[in-house]
Amino acid sequence: MRKPLWRLAAGVAVLGLLAGACSGDADSGGEEITTIKLVANPWSGSAANIEVAKQLLESELGYTVEVTDLDENAQWAAINTGDLHASLEVWPSGHADNRADFIDNPDGNVVDAGLLGPVGQIGWYLPAYMVDQHPALATAEAFTDAELAGLFATAETGEAGQILHGDPSWVSFEQDLIDDVGMHLEIVYAGSEEALLAAFDGAFARDEAVLAYFWTPHSAFSSFDLVELELPPDPDGNKYYPPDNLFKIVWAGLEDGAPNAWAFLHNFNYSTADQVSMLGAIDGEGKSVEEAAADWIAANEATWSAWIPS
Repeated sequence: MRKPLWRLAAGVAVLGLLAGACSGDADSGGEEITTIKLVANPWSGSAANIEVAKQLLESELGYTVEVTDLDENAQWAAINTGDLHASLEVWPSGHADNRADFIDNPDGNVVDAGLLGPVGQIGWYLPAYMVDQHPALATAEAFTDAELAGLFATAETGEAGQILHGDPSWVSFEQDLIDDVGMHLEIVYAGSEEALLAAFDGAFARDEAVLAYFWTPHSAFSSFDLVELELPPDPDGNKYYPPDNLFKIVWAGLEDGAPNAWAFLHNFNYSTADQVSMLGAIDGEGKSVEEAAADWIAANEATWSAWIPS
């Protein structure tokens, strides 16, 4: 396993940012901003995006870049006040309320900076060999059968099956799904992306059962033969986890304080394949995020040169 890439921001740092949300000023005051403050969320895709942006903002546009590790919900208030400036991978399915409060609200100071490019899909995933052995496991309704759900039971869940999740701060409709469908499942939090990957690694090594919240795009699919469980619609007929057109958010004050950074962050856009190539280098080849981003930049000038304002 690779070394963990992320840690959540220290409690004091988070409290300080949120305290600033009560007193911050969204206006740069006409002063030039030379240090760009980017938010990194605790998953590898965010790590790759932020590192590419950091290296190019510094090498091509002459800014200093600071990166703050913060969860996807706390970042909105910090960007709204200008304590932080941008986040580059927002999964919209879990942020309708934040969008209403900080983007659509006339008093908000967070700007939708356009699509990142990759399309995300959160879902429930299990090994293909489990579906081969028990074809009913292709759909969530199988877990209303206590015997089938029991195949995924652990010492922690007793007779109920385990649905493994990552960090409790992540967007999650797992309990709603379990309750609405009547599944014999219990949520257990692994704590991180790295812990989910370790659980897959251990299960596949022993041909054991594992069911987990996970997402695409991710390099894990090149290592593990995972099947996405077919989930039913919610009571309103909608998908619990619709496909997510990942997008970027930027503090409104950056337009006046750092117009070149503002333009660059709006222009920042690449393909799912671009992101997955870096994730593969990090997860599969053991490269650091910095190395993977630098390699991508070296090989893809035709893509990123279009992001640099003229």
